[in-house]
Amino acid sequence: MIATSFIALFMGFWAILYLSDVYLKTSLSSQGKYLDFIHKTGLSIYVCQIRWYSTCLNRQFLRFGQWRKNFLKVWFTIGVVISLFFTFISITLLTLMIVNTLRKRPVEQQVLTPVMPGVNIPTNQIGYYLLTLLVCGVLHEFGHAIAAVREQVKIHGFGLFILAVYPGAFVDLSTEHLTNLSPLKQLRIYCAGVWHNIVLVILALVFRLILPYILSVFYSTNASVVVTSIVLGSAVSGPRGLLVGDQITSLNNCRVRNIAQWTMCIEKTLSEKSTGYCVPAEFIKQYDISQPNILKTMHGNVECCSNSSSTHLCFSYFTKTTKVKPNYACLPARSTSDRQTCKLQSDCYKPNSPNFCTTPSLDNSTRLIRIVHTRRAPLLFLGHPLDLHYSLTLSDYTPRSSFVPVHAPYVLETIANYVISLSGALALLNVVPCYALDGQYILMAILELVLSPFLEKSSRLAIFTVILLFGTLLVATNVVIALWVLFH
Repeated sequence: MIATSFIALFMGFWAILYLSDVYLKTSLSSQGKYLDFIHKTGLSIYVCQIRWYSTCLNRQFLRFGQWRKNFLKVWFTIGVVISLFFTFISITLLTLMIVNTLRKRPVEQQVLTPVMPGVNIPTNQIGYYLLTLLVCGVLHEFGHAIAAVREQVKIHGFGLFILAVYPGAFVDLSTEHLTNLSPLKQLRIYCAGVWHNIVLVILALVFRLILPYILSVFYSTNASVVVTSIVLGSAVSGPRGLLVGDQITSLNNCRVRNIAQWTMCIEKTLSEKSTGYCVPAEFIKQYDISQPNILKTMHGNVECCSNSSSTHLCFSYFTKTTKVKPNYACLPARSTSDRQTCKLQSDCYKPNSPNFCTTPSLDNSTRLIRIVHTRRAPLLFLGHPLDLHYSLTLSDYTPRSSFVPVHAPYVLETIANYVISLSGALALLNVVPCYALDGQYILMAILELVLSPFLEKSSRLAIFTVILLFGTLLVATNVVIALWVLFH
């Protein structure tokens, strides 16, 4: 339902925008003013696309491109070497992906993963994704522009665009100046965008590594995980559930010091049977409110509590006289789960007091999870552990003061992670010799540089066409595979 509404709003927005543009361009009453407006602003509207083009940054590009020319020459030459190395890595990875798919081997991680907001990107992270994608694209094009000025290629202008929901950037270079350059100078320009994306990835990785030290004045780590957001309507939301800022220290008997341990504890509750609790016989006798006439089987488990009971849960246990068929008792869930945990009856042995290992009577996918946090009494979660996992957004950083914002480390980490993945993807994809990507022009310059002394232009063009076709098919096949994996 949400996806259908999103698609309807998306199509409606672009339809209204495009039709409004057509009307304003053809209407006699508004045509003159509107055409003058889009000419001055540099805006242009197409089907599912809007563009902004300007020459206002040309002077800045000229200033950067003329700064320390010898340094920039070395800088962009290093970019050529690194980009060519990445070309072999990218082609190898994309080829292995196809080979593994044909061999029907499991593919855990896609090299190319189409990003669909709301499908494989949480809705609360769409803003981070779009902003990071725009920044990575702008820095990519800045690399081309500065390298072009360094090689005395004229820049006509710079622009931004939104294609459907994806933002991007482009730089308009003089084709005549580019083609008159030597192949090595062309390579410095063509590889500059990829090189800047690689540098951006390195900077983001370094930032992620030193972030705990940067934030150590305001946040502590490795003591608990902090709730930064909660899905509305989930089982742990509401006044009696968890709150933003709560510090979770354990799930059942599993200690939680960081997000990695949180994930491990969730996996542990999935793989193991429900945790039992050591309960004295007197406790069962005093608090059991089950009645034999309401004992019934539901979804493979026995339910012995009435539907009106919201604080009690049905537990099973064995006694010396009932070693095969268990007994059932409807006990207060909180008082029972506060006791010592057990897996076997022997874990509850006491010489002078009979104790039983009582286990919640639940189906195979449901667990009773005791969430210990710092503000109030432990929270009891009854449901599938993955529902708990997806209901919360957590952070490794615990604020040292109530005045320190809880969300800041999460925001910084999320942006850094998107920079690493998106800028890395742009670098890895653009070096492939594929039609309309940087790799197409990189390939052309390489063939001119290496083969021009040995082969005629027609032969070099034939080799270029074959390799370009291979690279285009390679990228297209991986995109098809990635789409198939995403929606199956």
